[in-house]
Amino acid sequence: MPEIGRMVSPDASLGHQLRLAAAKSTEQLSAALLPHGVTVGELTVLRTLYESGAIAPSVLAASCGLTRGAVTKLVDRLRGKRLVVRADGGRADRRFQTIALTGAGARLVPVLAAVEAASDVAVFGPLSDRDRQSLRRLIEGKAI
Repeated sequence: MPEIGRMVSPDASLGHQLRLAAAKSTEQLSAALLPHGVTVGELTVLRTLYESGAIAPSVLAASCGLTRGAVTKLVDRLRGKRLVVRADGGRADRRFQTIALTGAGARLVPVLAAVEAASDVAVFGPLSDRDRQSLRRLIEGKAI
């Protein structure tokens, strides 16, 4: 284990290697999504809405691990593509809104999920099933 405060080469830094792996994975997925006209950020929002149903923008932001501002921009772009809608939340406070998938958005998510799965195979295919499970547990903060 490297000493704390001691300079470590980028190649020896596990954090650096994980950032490179994440960048490679994102680059691969971005290229695979391009023909579908959706970005990785938009996919994150679409998948979250597919799993949760209509939810408030603040809940959507928290679920996606994004800021409310970032989610607002993504939702606006997805509205322009007619993949999501904003709806009055049905409360007396008209400022309360929910975000939901349109029919087109709901039909597109399974297609995009298959694209994402194929992208994962392209990037992580060399790992054995056991290695993938171990990596997933580590990323989720669970013991191996």
